[in-house]
Amino acid sequence: MSTPQRFVSGAIDLGEVRARAEARQAPASGVAATVEVTMDNLEEEVLRRSTQVPVIVVVGTSRSPESEQLRRDFSDLAAKSARQFIFAYVDADTHPDVAQVFGVQVLPTTLAIAAGRPLANFEGGQPADAIAQWVGSVVQAVSGQLEGLAETEDEEEVGDPRFDAATEALNSGDFTAAIAAYDAILESEPRNAEARQARDTALLLSRLNSLDPAVDAIAAADADPEDLDKALAAADASVAAGDPEAAFDRLIGLLTGPDRDAAKARLIELFGMFEPSDPRVLSARGRLASALY
Repeated sequence: MSTPQRFVSGAIDLGEVRARAEARQAPASGVAATVEVTMDNLEEEVLRRSTQVPVIVVVGTSRSPESEQLRRDFSDLAAKSARQFIFAYVDADTHPDVAQVFGVQVLPTTLAIAAGRPLANFEGGQPADAIAQWVGSVVQAVSGQLEGLAETEDEEEVGDPRFDAATEALNSGDFTAAIAAYDAILESEPRNAEARQARDTALLLSRLNSLDPAVDAIAAADADPEDLDKALAAADASVAAGDPEAAFDRLIGLLTGPDRDAAKARLIELFGMFEPSDPRVLSARGRLASALY
């Protein structure tokens, strides 16, 4: 079966699902400009990486607007820096053990790490132009003293062959087989972000494929706001139509009612289809936290 026609020209491009994930995780230099820090990758992505280029670490929380703004600003700078520095974000709520490693007392706190050691730091937020100047000073301070990323630039990324079966299934419209293939990868590698994003996308496409093309899912949900199934279908339709903010808003509106758990689960699943640094996701995550806690 094919995807309903009204979703084909939306935000989701089937042929780009895997390419987007691979581009995010393995850019031309082989090193991501922005990373999420956990205890599992702290040594590799912060300490060892800082022997090559400075690593700017922000320890923050989605409950803090200053944290979210710093995250966006540093992500943007890192993406444009040609790997002169790497930006690493620590969610202190999810990974308090990592925050403790850095000895952070105030959220957000920003640290510059070079050669495995703190070089500079500041607490709280700062304007974007001040951040850019601060990063420039950090990069200049260690210029010529670190290894650089030249050794990684010639590495050739090889695609993961385990995705081939899922890709073939997606191309043939067999979403069940594609989801099963992604689940198999996640069973052995629960932290595989590419597989999780692709699986969430396949789940969405499967649900969209089952909708009645004669029914406007969004209008139906607006007309019957108490119906959970219609609300979930409308959220899917909004994402597919390129309006994820409408989807997030609709689901967040259900978090204070009896359908809270189902709305939260679908919301988190839809978050997984976008970049963690996407401002729309960051904003919705903040509102999710506020609604729940």
